[in-house]
Amino acid sequence: MLNILDEIKGTALASLQEIKNEDDLNQWRIKFLGRNSELMLVFSKLSSLQKEERPIVGKAANQVKKSLEAALIERQEMIRQANLQKSLSSDKLDVTLSGRRIPHGRLHPVTLTLREITHIFADMGFQVYRSREVETDEYNFQLLNFPPNHPAREMQDSFYIATQEDRGDNPILLRTHTSPGQIHAMREYSSKNPQNPPSIRIILPGMCYRYEQISSRYETQFTQVEGLAIGKNIKFSDLKGTLSDFARRMFGQSVRTRFRASHFPFTEPSAEMDIECFLCGGTGCSVCKGTGWLEILGCGMVHPVVLKNGGYDPEKYTGFAFGMGPERITMLRHHIEDIRYFWANDLRFLEQF
Repeated sequence: MLNILDEIKGTALASLQEIKNEDDLNQWRIKFLGRNSELMLVFSKLSSLQKEERPIVGKAANQVKKSLEAALIERQEMIRQANLQKSLSSDKLDVTLSGRRIPHGRLHPVTLTLREITHIFADMGFQVYRSREVETDEYNFQLLNFPPNHPAREMQDSFYIATQEDRGDNPILLRTHTSPGQIHAMREYSSKNPQNPPSIRIILPGMCYRYEQISSRYETQFTQVEGLAIGKNIKFSDLKGTLSDFARRMFGQSVRTRFRASHFPFTEPSAEMDIECFLCGGTGCSVCKGTGWLEILGCGMVHPVVLKNGGYDPEKYTGFAFGMGPERITMLRHHIEDIRYFWANDLRFLEQF
């Protein structure tokens, strides 16, 4: 049996020296170290040997196995080095080429639009005012001329945190619009000088939440930019001039705008602002649904009740307010047909901006 082991070792090592590639080396491993190899058959026959012969033959078989495994590893490394040298000598490598760029994070497309809107209004003298996302019913509805059981509340299905059973007519909810910030801002400004409060010119960006049926046009969360200007002798023409200038800066100097009568409980009179479709030039297409116009925001003169609730005397002060959705503007500018793309966290979509 010892002679057989010496013969197996000699034959295996001799054939190993002739191997030049990985495929042949794998075949060699199967032949001499595999389950059905001659060496493994020696191990299976140990039980048939005399008791005193078993440790001698077993030790010799293990030594042969270890020798072949070490020779296999050494040959693998030799073949790898040979392949590497061949690759280096035959393949062209320009070490002066720059490396691959490290991927950098990008701003969300809605954030880009939001920053552009903020920059435009900052040039007009508007300051950014931030307000909370969790509101009371009083600030979200009542002080904005939405009394309890007002039919206009049905337009905004809400996420209530504390129900009416817990807090009566003033439950806590996630704000459905950024308009509650108007009351917070007016009360903060008017508290500085209640008899003669200062003028206000602010925008209020932030996230809003509504209990919507999610579709290509509606989401349960969305961003909004509220605008508010209060002072003496502010007229509807000031509102039109401000928003028309915004549209030209946002969509191009040649864009046309129009205002259509509408209704919002916290403004009177109220309007919706459209811009001429920048895809078809007003001739009509699928995006503007053949009308040639695209709605981008709602606006109006601040309702006297809202002014009074904010600490401003409606006999002395007037103001205008507007609200727009950065998602909608982004969808219009880039012809995006599904609002759900903005919150799906799909890098294939986000990396396009």
